[in-house]
Formats: sequence, structure tokens, C-alpha cells
Amino acid sequence: MEKRKFTSEAVEAKISAVRKSIADPELAWLFENCFPNTLDTTVRFSIIDGKPDTFVVTGDIDAMWLRDSTAQVWPYLPLAKDDPKLKALIEGVIRRHTRSILIDPYANAFNFGPTGSEWAKDRTKMKPELHERKWEIDSLCYPVRLAYGYWRQTGDASCFDAGWRKAAALIVQTFREQQRLHNRGPYTFQRVTEVPGDSLPQNGYGNPTRPCGLIHSGFRPSDDACIFPFLIPSNLFAVTALTQLREIHQAESHDPAAARDCAALADQVREALAKYATATKPKYGEVYAYEVDGFGNQLFQDDANVPSLLSLPYLGCAKPDDPLYRNTRKLVLSDDNPYFYRGKAAEGLGGPHSGLNMIWPLGIITRALTSQDESEIAACLATLKATHAGTGFTHESFFKDDAARYTRSWFAWANTLFGELILDVHERYPRLLG
Repeated sequence: MEKRKFTSEAVEAKISAVRKSIADPELAWLFENCFPNTLDTTVRFSIIDGKPDTFVVTGDIDAMWLRDSTAQVWPYLPLAKDDPKLKALIEGVIRRHTRSILIDPYANAFNFGPTGSEWAKDRTKMKPELHERKWEIDSLCYPVRLAYGYWRQTGDASCFDAGWRKAAALIVQTFREQQRLHNRGPYTFQRVTEVPGDSLPQNGYGNPTRPCGLIHSGFRPSDDACIFPFLIPSNLFAVTALTQLREIHQAESHDPAAARDCAALADQVREALAKYATATKPKYGEVYAYEVDGFGNQLFQDDANVPSLLSLPYLGCAKPDDPLYRNTRKLVLSDDNPYFYRGKAAEGLGGPHSGLNMIWPLGIITRALTSQDESEIAACLATLKATHAGTGFTHESFFKDDAARYTRSWFAWANTLFGELILDVHERYPRLLG
């Protein structure tokens, strides 16, 4: 206990209450380990200029991803209003996000300070505060998701100060730049590497597209390069984030011009999605593609990292019973998705990042969080219990035929998301735990 980086009374009380309802001792042990893992091991809390500041490492990499840090603290939001310390910690993440975006809206991961990085020689506009500068749409969506969720849960709008409003404007500006309607924009990225997915082709701009209103993403939420730069789940996430920004501007910033700008951009992206993001597949009907280029080329797959096509209801980008989502879900959880694996140990989503036949617990958890089928959720819980390889924690990925072959023993996003799943099941289908 004394080695924990942060302890929340509300989180401990929730663990104690939920643990009593879990009949399976191993599942209860996993929940008890995983749910507080972000607080136990990854947060660095302080006060800067009288305001909370929270730096959140992703786990075994000593850097803060805008995406991961949001996802890591997100499950604690419903408890924040009952725990002032926890509330301050999450406010500190929002304020750290604001400072990070103002340093560089194109970066995906940041250092605690201007310490430099192993990626300092990447051919892009690196700064000493940056850990990595891979442009990913979701890196700007997640901070909006956290700020909006915090505001809705706590009613506290104090984080929407002048700095936050400047960062919000920079988010919208960056999305517009990466629509590339008039030019290719300011961002390029190349890395000297033997891994093709770690660099962008065409002088660092990525593969060619036809400007159509969609937003370019250099990289996926896995940090792997896009094949076709219009990444559909991230564009859908951007629409959701812009809609949330509009609401904040209307209710708290009292900036009708900024609200209108967010709404107009969201409408533009939404219209382009309707035109370019879907296709009809013989076995499934109309489905979302994973990536497109505006020329008619489309990539049909999914990746375990979120945002994914599978995760759209979890992120508020689709209804779980929407026919288009249901059709897409059937495709991505089938053998027609090249990154859906079935093996002796489990079945589940993977992706190129960890190699072929490696299943990601993130994908299994997301499948359960977006499911309305009790048997499917029960199967996911059983799989997660059977594949932690005796460690009591989830991992980044594991081999489909042997869960003891896994990557990243300390991956806090997956751990905390597993805790969120148990809370979700406890709320929606408590008999599955009993």
C-alpha cells in the first residue's frame, strides 16, 4: 500500500463493494488488481501555479499519451464527485492535456518536461517536450472526451479557462488543416526505420487522397501508419468530439462563434462520412470501411486499439443497435477481418502492431463493453480470466495459442479498462458476476 502513487477512498470503496458481488475468486482478484492500476502505478500529481497537474505514464514507457492517459482515468470519473482528491487528480490530467496541446497539437505523446526523446531524430518538427510526434486524430479527441465527461459528471467548469479555450481552438484548427482542402498542411513525418508502419510515405505526407471533407490521420491509435489516410473510426470520433466542444462553448465559454465553427466542421465531416465511409458487402450488407482515400479505395478490417469500428458505441459515435454498426460488427468479428484471430487460447481482435496472431485484451474488453448479448459478454469474461497468464493483470497482447506468450506486462490502459468492464457488467448484467 505504501508504494502506491495515489490512493482514492472512493475507488477503494467501489472495489470493496463490487468485489463482494463477484462469485469467482480469480475474477475478483483480477478486478482488485486491475481497476486501481493507473492510480497505483502511473500518476504523478502536483500543484502548478495553484492548479492541479497530473502526468500519467502509459505503463512501461515513461511518457504520457493523450489517448492513453484519458482512457486510463476515464473509469474513475463517476467516482470523482464523491472524492475531492480524485476530482483534483482528473482535473490535473485535463490541465496537463491543455498544456501539451498548446506545445504541439500534432504530437501524440509527451515527456514530463523538456527532456528529449529516443525519437528526437525523427524527420518532423520535434521539440524537447515531445516523446513522439505521430499525428493521430484521436489524440485530440480524447482530451475533449475527458474534459466533457469531467464537466458532465462533476459540474465543474473551472478547467475551461483561457488556456483551455486556446487549446480547443487549436484542435479545430488542426482538424481543418488536416482536411487538406486547399493544401497538404504543415505536418510531415518520417523515421529512419526498418518498420514500414513507423513512417509515412510520399515525403512524410502519407499516401495520396482526394480532398472531400474527411480529416487525414497520419497514424492509427495503435501508432501504426495509416494505409489510406482517412481513418473512419477516428473521423467518427472527431464528429463526436466537435459536438461536445460545441456544447461546452454554448454552455460555459459563451462563445457562439466557436460553437458554430465546431458545428459546421462536424457537419462537413459527417456529410463526407455518409458519402465515402461505407460500402455494401455481400455477406453483411452496408458496413463501415476502416480506412478510405476519397478515390474509391477502401480498407476493410479493424484494429483492437480504440477508436476502432468495434468501439463506436463505447465512444458515443454510434448506437449499439444501429443496423450499420451491427453489420460492421459482424464483419470485424469474423474471419473476413484479417486481424481477427481464433486459436487454442482465445479468439479476438489484434492488429499489425504486435504482429500476426497476437490477440489484444483491449479488443476483448471492447467487444464486451459494446455487446448486448449476455452469452457473448460471459465468454469475454471467461477469456480474460483464462489469458492473464497467472500474472493477475491484462497485457498488451498474447499469442492466440498460448497466453503465456504476451507483450507488455505493464500496460495500464488495458488494466483499467478491464476494471471498467467489471463495473459495467455489475451495472447491466450483475448475474454474470454472481
